[in-house]
Amino acid sequence: MEPAWRQQGRGRGRSQEGHGERSRPPQKERERPGAAAGAWAAGRGARTKTATAPGPEPPQGVSVQSKFEEIRKSNQAAAQRLVESRISSSSSDEDDDGDVDHKEGKTGKILESTFTTYTDQTGGDSTGLVRTGQYVSDLFQSGALTCLICIASVKRTQAVWSCSSCFSLFHLPCIQKWARDSVFLVSSVTDEDFGQKQHPWPCPKCRAEYPPSATPNRYMCYCGKLQDPPADPWLVPHSCGSICQKELKPTCGHTCLLLCHPGPCPPCPKMVSVPCMCGKAKPLPRRCSNKPWSCQQQCGKLLLCRQHTCSQPCHTECSPCPRVSVQRCVCGREKAERPCASPRWTCQQVCGSVLSCGNHTCEVVCHDGVCPPCPRSVSRSCPCGKSSLPCTEEVLLCGDTCDRRLSCGKHTCSMRCHRGSCETCRQEVEKECRCGKYRKLMPCHREYLCDSKCPKTRSCQRHQCRRKCCPGNCPPCDQSCGRTLGCRNHKCPSVCHQGSCYPCPESVEVRCSCGSTVLSVPCGRERSTRPPRCKEPCRRPPSCHHPTREAHRCHPGPCPPCRQTCLLPLPGCSHTCPQSCHDLVLVKSQQVQLAGPWEQPTEPAFVKKALPCPPCQVPIPTACYGEHEVSPVPCHRQGPFSCRRPCGRPLTCGNHTCGRECHLVTDGNKCEVCEDGCSKPRPPGCPHPCPRPCHPGDCPPCSQMIRQRCHCKISMLYVECLKLTSADEQTKVKLSSCNNQCPKELNCGHRCKQVCHPGVCEEKCQQKVKLRCPCKRIKKEVPCSQSAQCVVQCDDACRDQQRKVSQLKEAEQRAAQEEEQRKLQEELEAFEKRQQRGGGRRSKKRGRREEVDEERLRAERWWRRCTAFVLLPLGGALLSAAAYYLLTTA
Repeated sequence: MEPAWRQQGRGRGRSQEGHGERSRPPQKERERPGAAAGAWAAGRGARTKTATAPGPEPPQGVSVQSKFEEIRKSNQAAAQRLVESRISSSSSDEDDDGDVDHKEGKTGKILESTFTTYTDQTGGDSTGLVRTGQYVSDLFQSGALTCLICIASVKRTQAVWSCSSCFSLFHLPCIQKWARDSVFLVSSVTDEDFGQKQHPWPCPKCRAEYPPSATPNRYMCYCGKLQDPPADPWLVPHSCGSICQKELKPTCGHTCLLLCHPGPCPPCPKMVSVPCMCGKAKPLPRRCSNKPWSCQQQCGKLLLCRQHTCSQPCHTECSPCPRVSVQRCVCGREKAERPCASPRWTCQQVCGSVLSCGNHTCEVVCHDGVCPPCPRSVSRSCPCGKSSLPCTEEVLLCGDTCDRRLSCGKHTCSMRCHRGSCETCRQEVEKECRCGKYRKLMPCHREYLCDSKCPKTRSCQRHQCRRKCCPGNCPPCDQSCGRTLGCRNHKCPSVCHQGSCYPCPESVEVRCSCGSTVLSVPCGRERSTRPPRCKEPCRRPPSCHHPTREAHRCHPGPCPPCRQTCLLPLPGCSHTCPQSCHDLVLVKSQQVQLAGPWEQPTEPAFVKKALPCPPCQVPIPTACYGEHEVSPVPCHRQGPFSCRRPCGRPLTCGNHTCGRECHLVTDGNKCEVCEDGCSKPRPPGCPHPCPRPCHPGDCPPCSQMIRQRCHCKISMLYVECLKLTSADEQTKVKLSSCNNQCPKELNCGHRCKQVCHPGVCEEKCQQKVKLRCPCKRIKKEVPCSQSAQCVVQCDDACRDQQRKVSQLKEAEQRAAQEEEQRKLQEELEAFEKRQQRGGGRRSKKRGRREEVDEERLRAERWWRRCTAFVLLPLGGALLSAAAYYLLTTA
């Protein structure tokens, strides 16, 4: 019997209906314009013609059969070429039909054939295949399989390795390099075990550890039966197509029934007969993966305390006894109440039993079993081991040299026979340092390390070792790498290393437009990864006026244009638009005017624009303006028309008819107006005539405006004639007021505070004014109308202030006069000195010196005059102002 995936109707392109209908060719072969595609098109045309032609069957049946055989051979050749080519597992496979579900296509057949053996055991129940099915489905999904080491897509025919813990796929060369680098980094941490111990290497994703012997060196299928499995388009990629037969976990004695598959094996579907957990009930048939069951009866098993039984319902392991009972100690001498869960305890009494030597007793505290041997009979020799004694005698020192080998392994102990460990070896020997550059006499127990630093570059090829007395096996660099990873989002967390960094271990989610389908990709691939295919309907709200979009699947990018009928109500009529939806239509954008001959014209761009509905073309029977005749008119031009006949409508006056040509009667285009004026009397006080022509009924109230000035004669008011003529005297006064403040001035000089009013203003001004005393120190606010009766007199403080100011002025004047007298006296003295020196002969130097002295004196006089006539008066004025301010504030 053939395997399930090779049976008829299960794959290999053969349908379940029979051998007459051929299989669909692969997508790439259909798209290729070669001979196979031409043969496929010819076969399709032949089938269409034979299926739809209404005439009789062709007379030559042999030729039809030969064409069918030719097409079948060409399809087989195309399938063989597809198998031989390197098909990427991350490339998107074409669905069998746009409207058929994905499970009915090639992928659905592969999944069905893989799970057939399992579903036959479970009666069609596939709930246990959810996790495994997800791994298998990801193999057929675009961008779902990515090697986390090189961040590249995993193709169908590339050698891969699958982790047995997280079931992630990696390229075989990538995981081999990862294992070698990981073992090297771990083994080079310390100097002692560098390259000696066998360190494990971790999985790049789940960090599950593998021994060095488990480093993959061959490309195997998922179940490990076939080496270098060939690529078959009707099998799961990297699968051998045979039954998995891996031992299930937890171990139950059965093996996996699926075909060779990625991901974890599903739970065991076998039916076994198992008893309940306590073993009292009869065995029942249950799934092997769900064997434990409870009969809900009381357990009744004897607990560890050997006194009570378990009272819980049927279960696997009994819990410790919660009760308290009398328990004996380990040696059995004492009893005490203790929890049954911890029956073992000691009574803290010394055993005291005679030992096997017959001379001593046991000194161990409460214990069970046989007493230990006599401690004196174990080693009955002197410390150096040259003499021995029985256990009844004490061991004495022999007095000879110890001669035991010291811890250095080269020398012996030179002390006399002694108890305890020997001392440290202190003999001086010539030792070589660890790096081998220097030698020195040192105690044997000490290690010689020189101070020279290692100049070698570490494994990262960026930093020096700089370790003292390095033996040459420099440890790896312990600094952080910190370089930006290829994802451009994170930095390398590893220690400084040589070469490129490992890819970013993080993963991000790429969602479809609706968010229901999620694809996990390595960090950095989200920018170049296409959104996953989603079978859910598109949930985007419509961009047009329709309440819902046309049903289509979730997709990236904008939705296709709406092809539903517009059905919007057309303006001006009750009909709806019969055209297709035109809310978003691609329209050529307007060309921009070129700046000059150097600027080249660009291709016309298209923009989405909402077009208006076309005019309604439904014919509507329409009457003329005067309803003389009825004719069909398009709906968008619907409206009465003129039939060229006389109107004949009665005029508004009720006495004549309209003599104009048939016309539309509107507010702006009415029938003729009677030319006679209205002669009805107006209301008393209204000076305006009736503006209407001859009309029936009463005249309308006068709505014209009367222009008049307000009471203050400043503003011009417009009052409706009807309001003014029908108002009383008080209302007329209000209507003639502009409601602004009266602009007239009172006799006091202030403005009138009343609103615009008739007559003379009232002379009672209530505005506040300030009154001051003669010296301007005391001020007081009073109403303007009472300011004439109020007088503010100076007080004693004012008089004291005036007296102080006058005294300051007199002092300033006296100081100025004294300064002037002093200047005059100095000038007189200087003049007399010059007269006395004028009689003798003066040298040139003396003349120049006297000229300089005269200039200096002249400048000093000028400054004295400025000080006397400008600075002193100015300072006196400032001093007076300061004194006045201090007196006023006091």
